[in-house]
Amino acid sequence: MRSIIRVLLLLPVFIASVSLCYGQAPKCNGALGDPVISEDFGSGANPGPPLSGSVTNMSYTTSGCPNDNYYTIANSIGDCFGDTWQFFYHDHTGNLNGYMMIVNASYQPSVFFTKQTLAGQLCPNTTYEFAAWIMNLDIPSACGGTPILPNITFTISTASGTVLQTYNTGDIPTTSSVNWVQYRTFFSTPANSSEAIVVTMTNNAPGGCGNDLALDDITFRACGPVVEDGFSTVGGSKNQSMCQGGSATYTLKAQVISEGAPSLQWQARRGANPWTDIPGATADSLMAPFINAGPDVYQYRLGVSNGSVITDAACRVYSQPLSVYVNPLPVIPPFPDQKVCEGDQLVLSAPGGANYTWTGPGLAPTSQNPLVINNVTPANAGTYTVVAVSDSGCTVASVQANVTVVPRVVPGISGNVTLCAGESAQLAATGGLFYKWTPLTGLDNDTLANPMATPLQTTTYTAHISNGGCVDSSKSVTVTVNQNPVANAGENIVLYEGQSAKLNGTIAGDNITGYYWTPATFLANPNSLTPITTPTDNITYTLTGVSATCGTSASSVYVRVYKKVTIPNAFSPNGDGINDDWDIKALNTYPESITQVFDRYGRQVFQSTGYARPWDGTNNGQALPAGTYYYIIDLKDRQPKLSGWVLVVR
Repeated sequence: MRSIIRVLLLLPVFIASVSLCYGQAPKCNGALGDPVISEDFGSGANPGPPLSGSVTNMSYTTSGCPNDNYYTIANSIGDCFGDTWQFFYHDHTGNLNGYMMIVNASYQPSVFFTKQTLAGQLCPNTTYEFAAWIMNLDIPSACGGTPILPNITFTISTASGTVLQTYNTGDIPTTSSVNWVQYRTFFSTPANSSEAIVVTMTNNAPGGCGNDLALDDITFRACGPVVEDGFSTVGGSKNQSMCQGGSATYTLKAQVISEGAPSLQWQARRGANPWTDIPGATADSLMAPFINAGPDVYQYRLGVSNGSVITDAACRVYSQPLSVYVNPLPVIPPFPDQKVCEGDQLVLSAPGGANYTWTGPGLAPTSQNPLVINNVTPANAGTYTVVAVSDSGCTVASVQANVTVVPRVVPGISGNVTLCAGESAQLAATGGLFYKWTPLTGLDNDTLANPMATPLQTTTYTAHISNGGCVDSSKSVTVTVNQNPVANAGENIVLYEGQSAKLNGTIAGDNITGYYWTPATFLANPNSLTPITTPTDNITYTLTGVSATCGTSASSVYVRVYKKVTIPNAFSPNGDGINDDWDIKALNTYPESITQVFDRYGRQVFQSTGYARPWDGTNNGQALPAGTYYYIIDLKDRQPKLSGWVLVVR
């Protein structure tokens, strides 16, 4: 047996049943019920689980290509025995994960599959259809073009051994592509017995090259009398249609062509939900009311008992479903408010329907969609209304769109401005609804029509004027900034008494008309930016600059005049009132100076910061002996320290 699986095609072929049992084989000329028993082998990843020993006596393998006398459960077949098997990826229903039984037949004809129902699972005295989908796995060129063909016999019997039906498929031919065929037969259960039913499948062909098959979807379905139905009358329309939210009552009629008096039960379902019995609906007609119906497909069918009580679903057959289609209303989403510029094109488009009717300001009703109005004017502003009708004739409530026509921009702007640095001027633009000023520098707000401008230098501002998405316009205004006078008297100056220095003043700004120093004391020329000064004491000079347009500015410089320090080399602290202190002339003008005195051994005997109180020749209140002492004086004026000796005379 060799196998490769290509593509799964569902091509059911009618095969005439051949009865091999005694008596006439039952037939089914009426309706079929839902599958009472179904074996589809499950679904999942390859390989599927093995079948129980009561189902098959063949050997199970996990290989996707079973050898002779082996089978596997799989959802696909491929690359088997040198490409001599069909190649496919799903079961006969198209389920990519659906399992099927893959059989490589035994060398000797034998039973390879057994299906037994439960006792009471099928109804007594009832005709059933037994069906299975089978495919020859071998391609026509397998085995040199003459593969052994599967030949299957279905034997249906009671658990006690009474044969109810025997059916033979005949030789199942090879095909060039995937070809599932449903083989079926009918049998009747015993009248007064609820025995289990046993179905065996015997492969009549010998093993060898060929005789490979796939088995799937085995079903039992009840067969019963002919059931005709329709809306209003038997044989009437099978379908009704209405719109979402509507209300109606439909009359469903059915007729059962039967020699007996079967029991009846109407069922209903919505959408893909399961069929359910309608309580009390056991007559041949049914009233189906709809109030404010929701969109969906509503189906009804009549169940008919087949030789047993109507409550047993295994005994029922059903009429063809009658359907009520509640069609959804067309859905038009709300329109956002529309703004369109004068002279532009207005386009309003409504989705969700098949036909539309638009009305609006000065607009005759029109079916145009999208609605297009060229070269709009303010007269086109207002509310537009659309009514949509679906292809099933359902009409939605009207939906409105509010349209605003934005007039053209007529730009205007205030005149140029001159001011001093630090001053402000209000700008003004007109003619639009929205404004954007550039640059932002110096503006308190760049989106106002009349922002306040405080630039530090001359700036040209441009107002971009808009009416909201329409063609913009722009206007510009220049703010000329005269710089304020800025006086700078220069760095502070340090000199010694008797020295001269030059003041280093500068003046910046626009329209400067003059400058002067105050006070004029010790200055050679107070009206010069760099006059010479020879002060005898500390002094502060102020430079004032004058602008013809933007006021004055002042700046000061401090001139520090250090006095000449004269250090005596002797004094006589003897209390006679003459030269009793070491009187260092002008040292008191150096308040941060540090004076230190040491004896000949290097021991400090005096220290003072500043020199507010001269040294009197003592140390800690005790008179020092006469002699030579040494001093170091740091004036803290960035000059070298003063040092030397002083003689204390007693």
